[in-house]
Amino acid sequence: MMADFRRKYLTKPMVIMLIILGILFGSIFIYKVFMGFMMKRYFASLENPTITVSATQVKYSNWENRYKAVGSTRAVVGVNVTAQLAGMIQQIYFTPGMSVKQGMILVQQNADTDIAQLQALQANAELARITFERDKAQYKVHAVSKQQVDTDEQNLKSLRAQVAQQSATVEKLTIRAPFSGRLGISRVNPGQYLNPGDAVVTLQQLDPIYVDFYLPQQLLSELRVGQQVSMVTDTFPDKKFAGKITTINPLVDTNTRNVEVEATIANPKLDLSPGMFASVEVRTGKSVSYLTLPQTAVTFNPYGDIVYIVKEKGKDKSGKPILAVNQIFVTTGATRGDQIAILKGLKEGDTIVTSGQLKLKNGSLVTINNTVQPADSEDPKLSNQHARA
Repeated sequence: MMADFRRKYLTKPMVIMLIILGILFGSIFIYKVFMGFMMKRYFASLENPTITVSATQVKYSNWENRYKAVGSTRAVVGVNVTAQLAGMIQQIYFTPGMSVKQGMILVQQNADTDIAQLQALQANAELARITFERDKAQYKVHAVSKQQVDTDEQNLKSLRAQVAQQSATVEKLTIRAPFSGRLGISRVNPGQYLNPGDAVVTLQQLDPIYVDFYLPQQLLSELRVGQQVSMVTDTFPDKKFAGKITTINPLVDTNTRNVEVEATIANPKLDLSPGMFASVEVRTGKSVSYLTLPQTAVTFNPYGDIVYIVKEKGKDKSGKPILAVNQIFVTTGATRGDQIAILKGLKEGDTIVTSGQLKLKNGSLVTINNTVQPADSEDPKLSNQHARA
């Protein structure tokens, strides 16, 4: 009796609860399916956004072979002017840093004693000359012997030689510029006693000037005397100095396997000084053809260098071509100015994205706007925008 009562009054609510739960879960399931379906329709209706980029065609460029090196400048002629004889400085005729001509008197040492001795020897030589002339006249009338005349002649030659020797001594006490050039810092003062070999001042000939640098022995077959050289120093970073190779050392350094090269650089304004660090570029005159792109077109990554190539992907409703990009790995070579050589991966005429790559991926739709193009010069002209103190 009790069992029938429970079955009668408890079964009905349970059934109702189960029905309600089924309706609830069914609604949630239907809602999820419906939302998924709608999301798929929404994303399917979206088109890939078109990205504006700049692009250029791959083309061949003829690059002249250039080799870079570092070197140091050196004076064509440069010496420390020194004293040849001992003596006290009587007068200094130069100003440190001035330009002088060859033969200009720089320092006069005290030569009073030597000049007096020279005058005595000149007097003796003059007396010997008079005696020789008189005896030679007397010999013609047989008043003196031939031996006397010969003795007088040899005595005259000896005294003249002593005069020449003493004149050279007096001249050495006058220190002159051995060649034209610019003087350095003075090392002497009036009244100072100089010993032989003591430095007076440095003298450097600055126009033209040498630059010495080293290149690998592999380049010996391409180097020639007379080839063009350009040089830049950090003192004048915006200025290029031109010159030519004048000497190629016939000896290769066994430690580095490099060969020393000397170039002569024109220096009419005397901007360059000996001992300056220089960056040198040698032009061999030979040219090589490379496929080139602006460096901005290449994305450099640890796993490889990539570019985006633009290809046509059908037509739109108005008949205009639809452009899309593909990512391609390339093998790059040397760089020159704004350009980079492409050794593998591309062919002449391919259209490559040069800017806007950060927004791209494989298959991205693009439109090309070349209003602004990245620099693409083999030899760009740089200017220093930093103000100098």
